[in-house]
Amino acid sequence: MAMEKAASFLSSLLGGGGGGGGEPAATVKSIFIYPIKSCRGLAVPQAPIASTGFRWDRQWVVVNAKGRAYTQRVEPKLALVQVELPPEAFDEDWQPTPDDHMAIRAPGMDTLKIPLAAEHATIDDVSVWEWSGSAYDEGAEAAEWFSTYFGKPSRLVRFKEASETRPTDPDFAQGYKIAFNDCFPFLIASQGSLDALNEILKEPVPMNRFRPNILVDGCHPYSEDLWKTIKINNLTFLGVKLCNRCKVPTINQENGIPGTEPTETLLTFRSDQVLRPSHKNKRQVYFGQNLVCKESLSGKGKGKIIKVGDPVYVLQAFASSDEAPA
Repeated sequence: MAMEKAASFLSSLLGGGGGGGGEPAATVKSIFIYPIKSCRGLAVPQAPIASTGFRWDRQWVVVNAKGRAYTQRVEPKLALVQVELPPEAFDEDWQPTPDDHMAIRAPGMDTLKIPLAAEHATIDDVSVWEWSGSAYDEGAEAAEWFSTYFGKPSRLVRFKEASETRPTDPDFAQGYKIAFNDCFPFLIASQGSLDALNEILKEPVPMNRFRPNILVDGCHPYSEDLWKTIKINNLTFLGVKLCNRCKVPTINQENGIPGTEPTETLLTFRSDQVLRPSHKNKRQVYFGQNLVCKESLSGKGKGKIIKVGDPVYVLQAFASSDEAPA
């Protein structure tokens, strides 16, 4: 009986299989881009795939006087920084003109406009976690704006794709690269997982606590854990690592105030001790799955874009979360 249950759960996960013939396992509900690392995300109707993930995702980062990246772990006020790009920036072939800007807003601050097609000076010794390299400096006005906002010397820098490469962890995804993302190009999560979590939390949390790129709906809670190979709009995404969560999900994204939830509750049923009993435990909690996209390895090509409403087909699944990489 247990075997039958497992088999029927697996077949529901696989959603009937193929890239077109079977039933989809889920649907893309929302797509989120985070142009400046750790700042507020943008919900967009579609997003083109670039070599480092979605176009514009984590292309910028705010750094301190030593060039070290700020994240919400240390600067929760980043959660209140809103970023806006021209809507057409998410069209497949769009190229910025000298008049196109990224607008940045935060409480008590005037709007800062960053040209998207400007010539830049280069700044060296920019570091994000273990990586360091050079980046484009967004100039004195941006530096003054962020220095005022944080009350200490800060600069805004942009990833310099022309000369810099930040590889993903080769233990999980060999040959892929990222911009200023933490570890991997994409993060997928499901509405079902959030709904299941909110049923047991005293106070529900919104999905922005988990900062996914792709939010899907219509699948069982946490089934995205087991997705090994999925197809969205004929693009192949590989599930390469369960996403272990840092303290950011405990930061209220509306006011920047940290708390203890949802991590405290997640520890009771989403810890590595529960999900991965045959592995060495480090008191991690998991929510969502990190992905890479096979088509990001090749050069420019037509149709490398996903849209809200796209069906998600699961071609291969892990048998259990104990087998999924993490």
